[in-house]
Amino acid sequence: MKNTQWSFLDETDVPETHALPNLHPIVRQLLWNRGIRTEDQARAFLEPSYERDIHSPFLFRDMQRAVDRLRIAIQNKELIIVHGDYDADGISAAAILTHALRTLGAHVDGFIPHRELDGYGVKISTITTLADRGARILITCDCGISNAPEIAHANTLGIDVIITDHHTIPAELPAAFAILHPKVVGETYPDQTLSGGGVAFKLMQGLMQDPETRKLVPANVNPDHFQKWQLDLVAISSVADMVPLVGETRALVYFGCKVLGKTKRHGLRALLRRDKITITDSGPSTPITPQTIGFKIAPRINAAGRMDHGKYAFEMLLAATESDGQRLADQLFENNADRQKLTESIVKEAHEKIKQGELDKHASLVVSGVGWPAGLVGLIASRLKEKFYKPTFVIGINDDRVVGSGRSIAEWNMIAAMQTRPDLFTKFGGHPQACGFSLSDAAAIEPFAAAMHALAEAQVEKIKELIPTIAIDARVAIESLDWDLLEQLEKFEPFGVGNPEPVFLSENLSIVGSEHIGAEGKHLRLKVTSAGQVKKVMGFGLGEHFDDLAPGRIIHGVYNFSKNEWNGIKELQFKLQDFRFSDLEK
Repeated sequence: MKNTQWSFLDETDVPETHALPNLHPIVRQLLWNRGIRTEDQARAFLEPSYERDIHSPFLFRDMQRAVDRLRIAIQNKELIIVHGDYDADGISAAAILTHALRTLGAHVDGFIPHRELDGYGVKISTITTLADRGARILITCDCGISNAPEIAHANTLGIDVIITDHHTIPAELPAAFAILHPKVVGETYPDQTLSGGGVAFKLMQGLMQDPETRKLVPANVNPDHFQKWQLDLVAISSVADMVPLVGETRALVYFGCKVLGKTKRHGLRALLRRDKITITDSGPSTPITPQTIGFKIAPRINAAGRMDHGKYAFEMLLAATESDGQRLADQLFENNADRQKLTESIVKEAHEKIKQGELDKHASLVVSGVGWPAGLVGLIASRLKEKFYKPTFVIGINDDRVVGSGRSIAEWNMIAAMQTRPDLFTKFGGHPQACGFSLSDAAAIEPFAAAMHALAEAQVEKIKELIPTIAIDARVAIESLDWDLLEQLEKFEPFGVGNPEPVFLSENLSIVGSEHIGAEGKHLRLKVTSAGQVKKVMGFGLGEHFDDLAPGRIIHGVYNFSKNEWNGIKELQFKLQDFRFSDLEK
């Protein structure tokens, strides 16, 4: 039994006339829990439409300005640099725009910064180097909004900067030629959920839809089809960066997964083949979902920047031949395997430091280590945050570079707190739940930690006592969940941030069988009975509870309901998330 609290979302009785009354009552409940109150809202949610849900790119107030400038640059063969980031969002965004500009005949190069040598965002030294190369336009992808001094430097060197970003807005906006950012004050674009790749996609759409720029498209390329084929990278960027899968982003990921299942990119096809997923013109051998992206594709793309250089993932996405795609995909797989081993080692070291130093006694958690790669501190922070459930900062000390990453809990806006103390950092940026930063030297770690502890104490009441909450959509009888219901529940996909997979509670389940499965017995497979029916329930990661969940015990189980496909066989699957023992045992 985990240290969690349960929150019930089904306390309100849903009106019989709500939304689509012919739907299963559980489906109506789930729609209600997601704030869907009308039939039109329900249809829009359950039946995404590209034509209806994908907004015009020209709703961005600076879009036409950006497109006009790029068209002139393409026609005059000015050097355009697409400056991405080193994670899956920024790399995908840069690949979308580089591919589009190459298709339009532009003189364009992509630039992916090295995580350790360049760090996050745009650097003045990078601007100078690009100016020396003759660059006249710089397009930032998934970065740039926090780089006012750097963009000012670009302006003095005659470089026009077009920012495409979605990160937290700083106090001072850069004086860029054009800013495409859905959260800027006064922005006219109607959806703020876009990832960095999503914003880059809108600029690509603007180029392909503008009547004058459209004339530059080669005769053998259909500009309307071209736009939709880029949705595979939008889906990767959105899932990898954990933006809310609601509104336009929900539709982008919905259709993006379908495009990913037929992707023409040699590198992505090779990457998926390594996971025994074959992509053909007729579709994938296994359905592509956000989970495929989150657990298979994104970690490999991210591994390039964490263990080597993000440019290799960028090159993989744009590989022109099958052999190049295979070679680069293999390299990413090796990077990811090395990343997994090193991550486990550092997590163990971090746990020991926390135990010895009693670092978890504070409202936030700050832990540092010599030699911890900057590319891994975010992963370590995420793992520790899940373990201790408090805002967590992990810092790597490598020679004269002190680089950290943070992951927060739902109750604390991490980046807003950091913005109150800019004096602590040489550079920082991020989201409410995740950040990256640099400190001047190792001596700066202690005052940084003291400041974060104080801010967390002041801003989150009783933060030390917080525990994770599992939101339960509905109480159900497990035997009532059948194939007909599952077919309706599949219309709620894609699942992710903002639209989590439904969670159900079934009470008084009698355990009649229990066995360890998986490497080192990390998982459990239970057999439970309810109303005379036997159901198989999987407990992934619950192997340590084998003795507790013995035959004869009676539990209340919280679980997800889906299907499992293996070797052509389909069966209903119940994935146990948490449990409590029933009062009937007393």
